[in-house]
Amino acid sequence: MPYPAPPSPAASDAPARLRVGIIGAGRVGAVLGAALSAAGHDVVAASGLSAASAERAARLLPGVPLVPADEVVAASDLVVLAVPDDTLAGLVAGLAETGAWRAGQLAFHTSGAHGLAVLAPAERAGVLPLALHPAMTFSGAPEDADRLAGTPFGVTSRVSHRAVAETLVLEMGGEPFFVAEEDRRLYHAALVTGANHLVTLVAEAADLLRTAGVGEPARVLAPLLTAALDNGLRRGDRGLTGPVSRGDVGTVGEHLATLADRAPASVPAYVAMAQRTTERALAAGRLKPHEGAPLLDLLDGHVPGSLASERAEG
Repeated sequence: MPYPAPPSPAASDAPARLRVGIIGAGRVGAVLGAALSAAGHDVVAASGLSAASAERAARLLPGVPLVPADEVVAASDLVVLAVPDDTLAGLVAGLAETGAWRAGQLAFHTSGAHGLAVLAPAERAGVLPLALHPAMTFSGAPEDADRLAGTPFGVTSRVSHRAVAETLVLEMGGEPFFVAEEDRRLYHAALVTGANHLVTLVAEAADLLRTAGVGEPARVLAPLLTAALDNGLRRGDRGLTGPVSRGDVGTVGEHLATLADRAPASVPAYVAMAQRTTERALAAGRLKPHEGAPLLDLLDGHVPGSLASERAEG
């Protein structure tokens, strides 16, 4: 499919009306494409391999053709790379090897784990590289588009390109904050710990409640977890409550015994979180050393492969 060469945007100016291509019309790409379209840009092409991507494109990017990745690049002034972290480097390099990138194009990826280095093959071809990561969870549900409003974006860019990065984020409805190239992986690990692991913890708690005979776990968990999240965000470790914060070794021991009997698959996660909670409570002064030591000894005895665990099994 032939496309006329788009004009080169000026890197020093805020982006004007751009032809936008989306590589990866998945949970994130389709939403960002819709936001850029709402900001006045023309989404001219997208790529997506799955049936779910085609459905999202039809819903969020109506009339936008789904074409191969190299044709998306050929059609676009701005290329949005919304693909899994582990495939991003190969995609960028592969497009460079085929000569798809053009000098004067803009390209940003949405990976939290990567900064600008992954875009080096495109940058060597004259592309202006940006890393714009929305710090938000996208599940593929219709409400994802509404969640974008006010979402913080972790931005990594050359200093001379910050104005372009900020403008694009603001146009998508987000709020930019800057992350240094060398801090991207730590930044991403922090978000994964807070969001992805939180979902696992909530689902785990709900399953345990069901095992305990509670028919509607969400009714029990919603007010408790909402308050806990508020405490954690406002007060940090000072918002900690529960048996670990009180040094209740007996209660924690009873939990471990009950879980081993009723939900053995949950024991390792409980132990790991209780250990880290104890360590943080000690560091924050919520527990005295003489209160925390018995807890850590108890928990260490339930870590597979630990000396205490081996002695107990023997």
